[in-house]
Amino acid sequence: MAVPKKKTSKGKRNQRHAVWKAKAATAAQRALSIGKSVLSGRAQGFVYPVAEEDEAEN
Repeated sequence: MAVPKKKTSKGKRNQRHAVWKAKAATAAQRALSIGKSVLSGRAQGFVYPVAEEDEAEN
């Protein structure tokens, strides 16, 4: 079974945690940006079939 050979320092642990949190913040900001562009109608390269849904309801 694989086990770590030495104890990881607090600094290394905190650094890994900070990178993980930064990735989450970046992903959330990117998702919000895509959502805003879709709602405003300026989305390029993002397929969002609005017209097809309207036709299906009538």
